[in-house]
Amino acid sequence: MNRVTDFHVNGAQHSVQAEAERSLLSVLRDDLDLTGSKYGCGEGRCGACTVLVDGKAIRSCVTALGECQGKQITTIEGLEKDGQLHPLQQAFLDTGAMQCAYCTSGMIMSGVALLSKNTEPTTSDIIRGMEGNICRCGTYSRIISAVQKAAATLKGGGK
Repeated sequence: MNRVTDFHVNGAQHSVQAEAERSLLSVLRDDLDLTGSKYGCGEGRCGACTVLVDGKAIRSCVTALGECQGKQITTIEGLEKDGQLHPLQQAFLDTGAMQCAYCTSGMIMSGVALLSKNTEPTTSDIIRGMEGNICRCGTYSRIISAVQKAAATLKGGGK
């Protein structure tokens, strides 16, 4: 049975009439045309679908729409502000942290969640914070560099 779910996505209020069990990812992609979050494994194991719900990184492919009632959701599309990329988005570009880019939005969203809690992450912190995000191209060292660069930028030490 369909029900109306109200939530905020990238700062805008949305109401969606859909089954509460439907995945957040399918609503974002199919109903709201926000296609930055990718469908990878469908089991919450690869991280390609990662978005922020109330600031916490979650796997949207296994998150039911009904769990999102009244929540603040941020997708990769919501990170850019006034024509400026988020420092982590820019760092991914600057360090060449993406190859095929299928994992990139999920990696960035997990990285943003990490940086919101830890402004000076060590390499070990970054590895733990990005755990569960899989890059099939193997750009992990560049992803770590990107998170470090973004951390420095957010603290005012980077360009």
